[in-house]
Amino acid sequence: MSTVTTSTQPRSAADPDERTVDPAKLFNRLCATCLTLFALIWLVPFVWAIVTSLRPDGSITQHPTSLFGGGWSLHAYRYAWDNYPIGSWYLNSLVISALSVLFTVVLCSMAAFALVFLRFRGRAAAMALVTAGLMLPSEALVLPQFIEYRSLHLLGTYWALVLPSAVAPVSVFVFHAFFRGIPMPLIEAARIDGASWWRVYATVAVPICRPAVATVAILTFITSWNAFLWPLLVLNQTKSQTIPVGLASLVSPSNIQYAEVMASSVLGFLPLVAVFLVFQRQIVQGIATTGIR
Repeated sequence: MSTVTTSTQPRSAADPDERTVDPAKLFNRLCATCLTLFALIWLVPFVWAIVTSLRPDGSITQHPTSLFGGGWSLHAYRYAWDNYPIGSWYLNSLVISALSVLFTVVLCSMAAFALVFLRFRGRAAAMALVTAGLMLPSEALVLPQFIEYRSLHLLGTYWALVLPSAVAPVSVFVFHAFFRGIPMPLIEAARIDGASWWRVYATVAVPICRPAVATVAILTFITSWNAFLWPLLVLNQTKSQTIPVGLASLVSPSNIQYAEVMASSVLGFLPLVAVFLVFQRQIVQGIATTGIR
């Protein structure tokens, strides 16, 4: 009877180690950890504002760091809605943001279409001016714009807020990147069929660039809704103010009602959160496609 002996040989260095971590998986885990950390940091102010708006003012003053002290109620929301013209501020912000989106999408897409497909004298200079507009901070234009719109007797009107936002260099560059991705034979075929440049723009270029339209529209709406400095200078009546300016007027150095201020702030940023949650796919798709092209 023979016995069979088995010998174990040490694993060579060339054999794959099952405990070796894949660098790609490690990088993905690191990115997910960083994304989760930044998301939590971003959510802390919103959660704090919501919790504070549901607490009584006396409890907030006595125990500012407690989340459940004094109980929760909707009194601050009822008080803010009944005692401040939040409805008028909402309407003003909605009208101004909607008009800004309309004018920005139309004017910036037309400008980008002309810079990409049309050949005219001064085309390079126009592109240089658009590029220079990206380098110029908006705060530097406040005084010239104020003098200009005062001479046009537009102060205190919606147009003083809509027209400056309608010529955004960033929006022109977004449309410019998309229009450059359109095959030139497609444009030439439309022109050979007898289509005018207006028809090519409306029926060929714009439908192809729907992600760009969605991205520019959403970012313009958010920027116009959150604008503070220019509406503060232009709108001088309380009922004609926008949400950010109206919320700033609620803060008094002598008596700060924290719950009411936080409730008004929550009512102010809820539309932006809703817009982002509904159209976040279009935002990501538009920005990603712009970067690829």
